[in-house]
Amino acid sequence: MSGLRVVAFAVAACLAAIGPALAQDATTLKKEMPGQWELSTTERSKTCVVTLKADAAGQAFKLELEPACKTALPFTKDIVAWSVKGLDIVRLQDATGEAVIDFTEVEAGIFEGLRQGEGVYILQDLAAARSMAKSMDQMIGDWSMVRGNGQPVCGLTLTNTEASPDNFQVFLKPKCDPAIAQFNPAQWRLERGQIVLMSKSGEVWQFEADDNAQWRRVPDTADPLIMLRQ
Repeated sequence: MSGLRVVAFAVAACLAAIGPALAQDATTLKKEMPGQWELSTTERSKTCVVTLKADAAGQAFKLELEPACKTALPFTKDIVAWSVKGLDIVRLQDATGEAVIDFTEVEAGIFEGLRQGEGVYILQDLAAARSMAKSMDQMIGDWSMVRGNGQPVCGLTLTNTEASPDNFQVFLKPKCDPAIAQFNPAQWRLERGQIVLMSKSGEVWQFEADDNAQWRRVPDTADPLIMLRQ
């Protein structure tokens, strides 16, 4: 067999192997997507519930939008069905089959889609979205920062006032430890189970919950900084 024919055979074999894998991934998505999802802006200031169904609608599948969707997110008025395109694209489409918005999975159960001129939208499992919202609500309020020995070094307030997309305002109370006062966080968010504090200069501090219902700055140090809910 000539070298060219060997290469051609190898390419054909690879394509044959890839084909079923692509089909399997698309098939898996079609099986996993039916259910209730939250469609929202990135900061969840506007949300609506989308129910994806397994019932066929031509070359796509049926869906239901809650009545509030068209008011919260006007572009949803054109959505009549959903489908899976290519390897991993979940498409919410109009009556002609054209994409109103395409989503790709960025984390388990969380999809992102971009509408030109509007921005990024999130599609995520409804129960998980509501659990996250509840968790964030529990974060809002007054906190104390203490050292590992329990000595208080600062007080701060986490708010639900939007500072920028996905981020919210945080305020330090007077008489903070100099290092914390210099950091001077202006924004916060809850991300992947962490409290993230951000300064105006872009510096970031991250805190993770430990087994004692405290939030410790990570990476941990010999003199840890801990956030306690007041």
